[in-house]
Amino acid sequence: MTKLSVNINKFATLRNSRGGNNPDVVQCAVDAQRFGADGVTVHPRPDERHIRYSDVREIRKIITTEFNIEGNPAEQKFVDLVLETKPHQVTLVPDALGQLTSDHGWDTIKHKKYLIDIIDVFRKANIRVSIFVDPAIAMVEGAAETGTDRIELYTEGYAKQFETGNKESAVAPYRNAAIKAKELRLGLNAGHDLDLRNLKYFAQNISSLDEVSIGHALVCDAIYLGYENAVQMYKRQLI
Repeated sequence: MTKLSVNINKFATLRNSRGGNNPDVVQCAVDAQRFGADGVTVHPRPDERHIRYSDVREIRKIITTEFNIEGNPAEQKFVDLVLETKPHQVTLVPDALGQLTSDHGWDTIKHKKYLIDIIDVFRKANIRVSIFVDPAIAMVEGAAETGTDRIELYTEGYAKQFETGNKESAVAPYRNAAIKAKELRLGLNAGHDLDLRNLKYFAQNISSLDEVSIGHALVCDAIYLGYENAVQMYKRQLI
C-alpha cells in the first residue's frame, strides 16, 4: 500500500506566528506517527520561517517512523543538516531563496551533472534520495541518469485540473510518468496539493506509488476534523 508521510511545516508556521512553543512541533511529529502516519516530512528553508533546523534535530532524536527531509541542496547549510541527522530519505527540491512554496521540478537534463554530484554525496551517507520532477517523460528519463533512488512527481497541475472535472486528463501525464519510472526502476513518490478530494483517484490510477507527502491540506482538515481523524481519513484514501 502507498505510504502517507505527513508534512508538519504548517504546524511550525502556526507556532512561529505567535512565538513560544505552541503547538509543539516535535510533539506534532510524534503524534503523526502515533495516529498512523507512515512517515514525517519536514522542509526547512534558509530563513527558517516555519520548520527550524533545531526542530529537525529534535524530531530526528525521537521519532521512530520514516523521516523525510526536503530542501534545496544549493544551500550548504541544508546539506550539512541532512548529513548530520541522516534521515531515511532526502528529497531534493529546486526552490529559489525565499520562495513561498515549491512550484516546479528539476530540469534533470540541464542540471544532470549537478544532480549526479549532489546525489552521490547523500547516497554515500546511506540516505535514500528522491528528486522533485514534473510529469514529463524526458524529465523522468533524465532523473534515471542521475543516480537517484526515487522521484517525487509534483502534483499541483493534477490538483488544479482535477478541480475542473477533467479527471482523466489531469491524471494522464502522471500515469505515463509513473509507467516510465517503473520501467527505469525508479521508486515513485508524489506530493503538492493532494487532498481528500483528489487523493484516492490519483492513487488508484498511478501504479507503483510508494509514498505521498501531504501537509497543507491535511493540517487544514485537522482544524475541522481533528488531527488523528484527518490522518486516518487520508490513510483510507490510499487503500
